[in-house]
Amino acid sequence: MERTTCCVVGGGPAGMVLGLLLARAGVDVTVLEKHGDFLRDFRGDTVHASTLRLLDELGLTEKFAKVPHQLITRLGLPVGPDTTVTVDLSKLPGPHKHVAMVPQWDFLDMIADAAAAEPSFHLRMNTEATGLKTKDGRVTGITYRTQDGETGEIAADLTVACDGRRSVLRAALGLGIRSWRVPMDCWWLRVPRHAGDPSGVGGILGRKRMLVYIDRGEYFQLAFLIEKGSDARWREAGLQAFRDSLAEIVPWLADRVDTIESLDECKLLDVKLDRLTKWYSDGLLCIGDAAHAMSPVGGVGINLAVQDAVAAARILAEPLRRGAVTTADLAKVQRRRGPATRVTQGMQQLMHDNAVGPALRGQIDLSKRTPLPLRLLNRFPKLGLIPGYLVAIGFRPEHAPDFARR
Repeated sequence: MERTTCCVVGGGPAGMVLGLLLARAGVDVTVLEKHGDFLRDFRGDTVHASTLRLLDELGLTEKFAKVPHQLITRLGLPVGPDTTVTVDLSKLPGPHKHVAMVPQWDFLDMIADAAAAEPSFHLRMNTEATGLKTKDGRVTGITYRTQDGETGEIAADLTVACDGRRSVLRAALGLGIRSWRVPMDCWWLRVPRHAGDPSGVGGILGRKRMLVYIDRGEYFQLAFLIEKGSDARWREAGLQAFRDSLAEIVPWLADRVDTIESLDECKLLDVKLDRLTKWYSDGLLCIGDAAHAMSPVGGVGINLAVQDAVAAARILAEPLRRGAVTTADLAKVQRRRGPATRVTQGMQQLMHDNAVGPALRGQIDLSKRTPLPLRLLNRFPKLGLIPGYLVAIGFRPEHAPDFARR
């Protein structure tokens, strides 16, 4: 049986950042990623101000500068033909007064390259965790299967589940979970961007339709929000009905909806909002989406997952070096990160209940009646610091531990 001190399952932002930090602490760490590369469309591509500060602390500023990216300093929320609510990030505290839009595969490749310089870091691509190994109620490692069909086991002092909202490890252990209803699912797609189009990130809220556009330079990445469970109904209505709906809600996209050649280009995100009641068991810790699936509202899921990883590395590095990680150590991670998760999910629930849900159900038409909070933001721009801070920095941002700084 293979052996490592810490086995991290999932090569997303949480898993890769945790692997890098623990390796810099001298902990033998193995990260498993089931795919052969990080190249996946429509993953979250935001790198928030607090994560950018983390990269500075890790000595990765110059490497990040070489990664293709755009800096977003203003978040726009058009709610009608003549009304746009703008959140200005330029007044944020700290060195980064923006959010960076970065293809997630480039971000993960950068983290992987930095981690590869550490002799105690091991990345296993094309390797999928299939279950847990336990002994006397304690998780002692994982079973895996490679893309070639090879199977095996890895023993570990600690296993960390970073395998997302459909976590195999979370399900295998049967950890208790609390879920909330969400009013929407999301179609991700892209359309060309033309000169003179809006820049940055913005949203349009109308009767039974909502859309967020993200300026990616030559194209827009679109999040078209649909009522929860309505994916089959939209697809049955057909391609032209979707094109017409998109052109109606965003008239300035009407001249390019024909570039959408098939509804197969619309990738469904099954939106969930949940969190584990307990993020850990003896020998196992869940972080990121494996511990708390976030709504796409605010685009804060990646930032929260990265902050989880930083806190976990700071709290667990020394116990892992000693070979003596206890459930009390794992509980410290949840105590540290739990409040930020609860507050963030609470804010998302408020948006679901008071804006997204009513708009998608047709109970209010936000293009005709702008809610009071949005009117106040327009009248008093300085209030934009509040949502700007929550999106770009978040609750309880984490700093790199001393052992990981370069």
